[in-house]
Amino acid sequence: MARSPFTPEEHRRIHDAVASIKRDTAVDVDVIVTHVSDRYSMYPIVWAALGAFALTAVTVLLRPRLSAHSVILIQMSLLFVLLMLFDVMPVRLWIVPKRVKRAHAHQLAHREFAAHMAASPRRNRILLFVSIAERYVEIVADHETHSLVPDGTWDKIVGDFLTAVKGGRIAEGVFDAIEACRVVINTHQRGNAEKSARDGD
Repeated sequence: MARSPFTPEEHRRIHDAVASIKRDTAVDVDVIVTHVSDRYSMYPIVWAALGAFALTAVTVLLRPRLSAHSVILIQMSLLFVLLMLFDVMPVRLWIVPKRVKRAHAHQLAHREFAAHMAASPRRNRILLFVSIAERYVEIVADHETHSLVPDGTWDKIVGDFLTAVKGGRIAEGVFDAIEACRVVINTHQRGNAEKSARDGD
């Protein structure tokens, strides 16, 4: 079982901040922190097969008198060893292209957001998503909530969030992002209240 990236105190602090936003506004904030967004199972197999083939070819070039039985034995042994090596998660993540890791993390973030929206479709929603292994951060919001602020505001929150996560300060990054979302929501609510007051005069 994967260990939580948060201490009990950090978890409680984040939970209280999320609950406060839900209680005081019409917006739900969800926090998803996953250790990895995908198993990338095919990559160790492909890389091990290519590596075993290449190393066997080099061996045959250096030792052309090897029997077919010996060549097969060498190739199978190399395949097994390389498969074990590439199956170690840090190595596996290293051989997966960055764009693939980002794509998988992005897809998981939006699947999680869709699942939470389906659970309570009548409330506005913001999802704070972190995938630790991919060092990926995304904030997903419904269209109405996303349009509350000028262009660049969400990007600034995400940038600060990502900086904290890359620095290993995951809990701090999550809490700061929650508080930044609170500011966005409160600013919008104050603006609506002032507009309503002016319209009522």
